[in-house]
Amino acid sequence: MHEVDDALAASSRRLGGLLVDITPLRESRDFRLLYAGQLITATGTQLTAVAAPVQVYQLTESSLAVGLLGLSQLVPLIIGSLFGGALADAHDRRKLLLLSQSLLALTSLGLVLNAFTGSPLLWPIYVLTGASAALSGLDHPTRSAAVPTLVRREILPRALALVQLSWQVCLVVGPALAGLIIAKFSLTAAYGFDVVTFAIAIVFVARLRPLVPEGGGTKASRSSMLEGIRYLRGKQALQGTFVIDINAMVFGMPRALFPALGLTLFNGDATTVGLLYAAPGAGSVVGAATSGWLARIDRQGLGVIIAVMAWGASVLVFGIVPWLWLALLLLAVAGAADVVSAVFRNSILQLTVPDRLRGRLSATHIAVVTGGPRLGDAEAGAVAALTTPQFSVVSGGLACVIGALLVGVTMPRLARWTISHDAVVIDDER
Repeated sequence: MHEVDDALAASSRRLGGLLVDITPLRESRDFRLLYAGQLITATGTQLTAVAAPVQVYQLTESSLAVGLLGLSQLVPLIIGSLFGGALADAHDRRKLLLLSQSLLALTSLGLVLNAFTGSPLLWPIYVLTGASAALSGLDHPTRSAAVPTLVRREILPRALALVQLSWQVCLVVGPALAGLIIAKFSLTAAYGFDVVTFAIAIVFVARLRPLVPEGGGTKASRSSMLEGIRYLRGKQALQGTFVIDINAMVFGMPRALFPALGLTLFNGDATTVGLLYAAPGAGSVVGAATSGWLARIDRQGLGVIIAVMAWGASVLVFGIVPWLWLALLLLAVAGAADVVSAVFRNSILQLTVPDRLRGRLSATHIAVVTGGPRLGDAEAGAVAALTTPQFSVVSGGLACVIGALLVGVTMPRLARWTISHDAVVIDDER
């Protein structure tokens, strides 16, 4: 009997080591508030992320126009991130989050008003989503820079895994919900839901304590923005995390093709399109929920390279298969690989950057993470316009795999990066 009990206990410990650790949520009230607010608002944001390209495709019947929607957000995102990161290192991050969330709600309200008219216009979709991208350049780095100040350093990787899990849950729930709302109700309703989630999230952020950067912050200026960029010099491993993610998102991100693939290749409707958008997130949720083992990986740089190659290979095969169920499964596998890459890349960033620079380096990270897919939208849409949507997917997945191999060869310090030897951050103010 004791042998059975011991076996069950050992099995429970193995399972506990596999599942995501919720210790940061138990220990930190402010982390719980930030986490809950992000979970709610990111779900609403994903509704708009599906509704906007669906509306553009309905108005134009062009994958290129959908791809240009992402490209139109790129410059505002980069500019917003440059200023946003500097502001996050200069001012109370709680106040900045309240400001960004309020302004983001207004952009979604504008999309509601445009969709509500009998004849919605195309240009407001580009303008308002571009404004939203610029504001996300303030919101995301501020939120990211706040996390390490809310939990003990020893459990920071666990907190980052939880943050990644929340994003991935939203990437499943949001698109799937968007497809249902658009199919059963309207685009207006999907945009309206986004506005409501911002209002709820603002309540959670308002309850946070002040989040002033350590040392009182660095005055936001041109020189402070350049200081963040200069910090990257000579840090090949950190540079490599940015380069390899750009490679994956530019070449291996087929989401601009989902409306065309869902409505034509798979002969579906808005619900089918929503499932395609949701599938990578579903795989990411599984990957994040079982991310307990990631904290035990020492060679996280090599893990990034392997994960990106797995992403590209899954996307490549997705472009070949004609069956919806298998296509969704492959997208889920890609999503699981992406969450592994994201956790490792974020750990490398947060464990090598001092708090006084976290806002600016997080801004660079966010610009890459969210800007890369927008470039990918344009690349996928342009190649699809010249060839076919399926060729665009396959060629992009292949380019992603080759690119990851090249990064590993030309930037070897990324492949050699380990927590035991390279996590050397020292907060100057302490």
